[in-house]
Amino acid sequence: MEAVVDATDLEKTYGETVALSGASLSVAQGEVFALIGPNGAGKTTLVRALTGTVEPDGGTATILGASPSAVDRDRLGVLPQEFSPPARLSARELLAYYAGLYDDPRDPADVLADVGLVDAGDTWYENLSGGQRRRVCVGSALVNDPDLLFLDEPTTGIDPAGRRTVWRLIEDLADAGTTVVLTTHDMAEAEHLADRVGLLADGSLVAQGPPADLVREYGGSSRLTVETTADPDSFADLEYPVERPQRGRNRTPEEAVVVREIDPAAIEGVVDYLEDRDIAYTGLSWAEPDLEDVYLSLAEPTERERTRRLEGGGESGDAAADDSDLAQAGETA
Repeated sequence: MEAVVDATDLEKTYGETVALSGASLSVAQGEVFALIGPNGAGKTTLVRALTGTVEPDGGTATILGASPSAVDRDRLGVLPQEFSPPARLSARELLAYYAGLYDDPRDPADVLADVGLVDAGDTWYENLSGGQRRRVCVGSALVNDPDLLFLDEPTTGIDPAGRRTVWRLIEDLADAGTTVVLTTHDMAEAEHLADRVGLLADGSLVAQGPPADLVREYGGSSRLTVETTADPDSFADLEYPVERPQRGRNRTPEEAVVVREIDPAAIEGVVDYLEDRDIAYTGLSWAEPDLEDVYLSLAEPTERERTRRLEGGGESGDAAADDSDLAQAGETA
């Protein structure tokens, strides 16, 4: 199938800061492709290069069969992370305003229903909740019924019910043939929505593939988390690898040890081990590896090296600025 998005070896620097260093990706029609990665990794610069709002220093890109700067804008939808529409217009009026920018827009009432805001349609934007505002912003990127949709952190600030509404909407769009490229820091969102995930770190896509494939290749083994103040050395003669939990992992207690490469049938044996040695513990939880493990496995070493270079004076400039520029991309795209 012909690629809707096709980029090869994209490069971009801002002063001495390297934002992209040979990023390549290809996205097929109807595919949901999720970009994940740390702040400053290059996600926004990559989106801007793909939407024609920044000119890369090297490499090539096409979207919808054309150069990003020459593509038919009626076929393209862009939702920036930072988006500030007029506050004294209602949700319905805002969608009608954005619909008026296109030759053949969708009915704003239908878009309002799609994002679950029919009951709040006549509420001024400034009086909507943060999650409702974000859903209006999602709707503004849909009024032209785009063939290709770029969404930067589409569910930021949205409550769980609203997030599910947006997820279903993205799934329905993809089922109808819309190609979706989204960025997210929510690994559950990427795992749920994406046909393929690209992990961007230090300006390069270090891994791409279906979430399940990435988890198998990079996620490591299953794990049993034992909530205990005991030192990992107390488990020295346990037949499984034992370690402290990775720093930054969600929902993992600080006072715990992690038993690796273990399946549920062996948990009873670990409990017997703890009791036989009078090792006090307050809880046990078992989990399979997931996309967060992939993120930590691949992104953290790259970020540590990047931090080392920055602290050593190897780069200058505001590398984090990359993630603050997509608002301009959305306004100009």
